[in-house]
Amino acid sequence: MIHYLLVYYVTVYGMPADSYLLRENDRRLEMSEITNEIKKRRTFAIISHPDAGKTTLTEKFLLYGGAINQAGSVKGKATAKHAVSDWMEIEKERGISVTSSVLQFNYGGYCINILDTPGHQDFSEDTYRTLMAADSAVMVIDASKGVEAQTRKLFKVCVMRHIPIFTFINKMDRDAMDTFELLDDIEKELGIATCPVNWPIGSGKAFKGVYDRQKNEVELFSDTQKGTRMGEVEILGADDPSLDEILGEEAKSTLADEIELLDGAAAEFDMELVSKGELSPVFFGSALTNFGVETFLKHFLAMTSSPLPRKSDHGLIDPLEEKDFSAFVFKIQANMNKAHRDRIAFMRICSGEFDAGMSVCHVQGGKDIRLSQPQQMMASERKMIEKAYAGDIIGVFDPGIFSIGDTLTTSKEKFAYEGIPTFAPEHFARVRQVDTMKRKQFVKGINQIAQEGAIQIFQEYNTGMEEIIVGVVGVLQFDVLKYRLQNEYNVEIRLENLPYEYIRWIENDEIDMAKLSGTSDMKKIKDLKDRPLLLFVHEWSIRMTLERNEGLQLSEFGRS
Repeated sequence: MIHYLLVYYVTVYGMPADSYLLRENDRRLEMSEITNEIKKRRTFAIISHPDAGKTTLTEKFLLYGGAINQAGSVKGKATAKHAVSDWMEIEKERGISVTSSVLQFNYGGYCINILDTPGHQDFSEDTYRTLMAADSAVMVIDASKGVEAQTRKLFKVCVMRHIPIFTFINKMDRDAMDTFELLDDIEKELGIATCPVNWPIGSGKAFKGVYDRQKNEVELFSDTQKGTRMGEVEILGADDPSLDEILGEEAKSTLADEIELLDGAAAEFDMELVSKGELSPVFFGSALTNFGVETFLKHFLAMTSSPLPRKSDHGLIDPLEEKDFSAFVFKIQANMNKAHRDRIAFMRICSGEFDAGMSVCHVQGGKDIRLSQPQQMMASERKMIEKAYAGDIIGVFDPGIFSIGDTLTTSKEKFAYEGIPTFAPEHFARVRQVDTMKRKQFVKGINQIAQEGAIQIFQEYNTGMEEIIVGVVGVLQFDVLKYRLQNEYNVEIRLENLPYEYIRWIENDEIDMAKLSGTSDMKKIKDLKDRPLLLFVHEWSIRMTLERNEGLQLSEFGRS
C-alpha cells in the first residue's frame, strides 16, 4: 500500500513523497495554529442607557487587561483623565460617547475585542451597526434606575440577532433599588429570564462586596484609589467567622436570607439558554470603584464562545471550518487623525487569517484590492499590525471605495455577508453652506460623514448636490454634523428644519418617479446610490400613496 502511495505522490505532484508529507504537515500545523488563535477570540459590545457607566466599565476592563496603567472616567473630575474610548473633542466636552470605538486587550489567555457603543439614543444608529459585528453583548444597568428606554431599544436588536446577553448591574456603591425588584424589572421589561451569578452585600455606603454563588465565597474590595487602580481583593469563605465582624451581624443575616430565597426562586443556570440569548447571567458591582469588575470578566470569558458563524448568500460561514479570509465592513470613520485627513474602514474578520498587505476580493466592487495600513485601535491611538484572526476588529485605510456592509474575501466562492440594516431617520433638515466659495470642502465633508453612517444625505429628485437634505435618528446628530464640518473641514453651515417625519424606501426595481402619484405633503428624494425614496409629513399620507399607486412597495428599512 505504501509503495502505491509513494508512486502516486511522485506521479501527481512531481515531488518526492517525503517532501509532500512534510509540506502537508506544515500546512496542517499552520491551520491548527490559526484555529487555536480563533478559539482565543472573544468579541463583544457594551450597551446601556446613557450614563449607566458603560464607558467607565470599558476602562476598567482595559485596566485589568494591562492595556492601561490608570483608568480615566467620562466626567473625569476625580481622576482628571478622560476615558480612552472617548477620543473626539466633542465627546470630551460633553461627557458622552457619540461614536462607537474598538478596543483590544489580552486577559487570562484570551484576546478580547470590546466594541464600546454610544449610549445616547441620538446615536443609536452607530450602536445598531456595531451590534452586527459582536458575538455577545454586555448590558450595563444603573442599580438605582433599573431598565431604561434606550436599554430596551438596544436589547431588541440583540434579541433579533439571538446573541448571548450578559447583565452587569452597576453603581452598587450608590443607593440602589431592591435587588429582587431589579431582577423583576429586567425580566418584565425585556422578557428575558435572569440568573444571578453573584449577589451584592448592601448598597451605597453599606456596600461591602459581592457573594459568589458558585464558589460560596465573599469578595471584599478596598483601596482602589477612586477606581484608578485595580485595588486589592480579599476572598473569604462564606462560613469564615471573621465575616461577622467585617460585614456586621445584620448584613450577614440579610445575605443569608436573600441567598436562601434566591436559591428557591431564581432560574437555574443553563449554558444552552445563555448561548441562545434566552437567559442572562447577572453580575453586580461598581465600575467606578472596581467592585466586582474582574469577577465579572473572569465569569464572562468562561461563559462566552469563540467567534460565531455568520449568514451569507452561500449559507452559514463557520470560522472554525472556513479556511479562507473573509470580513465585512461595519463602520467607516473619517478624520481620526487630523494631520492626515484619513478614512478608516472598520471590519470584523469572520474567518481565516489576515496578513498585512494581503490581496482580497472586494465583492461589491468586483475588484481585487490590497488592504493597506492595517491597524488595531485603542480609540484614536493606533498600532500597525501584521496578523489578525477571525473575531478581531481591524481598521484599514479606505481610499473612498468601501461602504458599510461590504464583504472582503480571498475565497474563490466570492460569497457576500448579509447587509446591515439602515434604520429610518426621524428628523430632517435642509443644509446650506454659509460661504459658497467653500463648495468643494462642503461636498467632500458631508459625503465623508454620510459614508460613516452617522447621518444619511438625500437630494431632491432631478437635482444635484445644490439642495441637500440630511436625515438623522436623533437631533443631537445635527449638532455633531455642524461641529465636525466646522472643525474638520473648516465649513460653516445653516440648518433649516423640515416637517417630514416618515421616510420610505421604494422596493420596486422599475419605477417611473415622474408618474408616481402622491399627496401634497410627500417629497420625492434619492440617496447617494441614486435609489428613490419618499418623505412624508403624516403617516396617513403613506397609506394614501400606496392606494393611488397600484403595486407600489415601500419599506421602513434600507439595506447597506
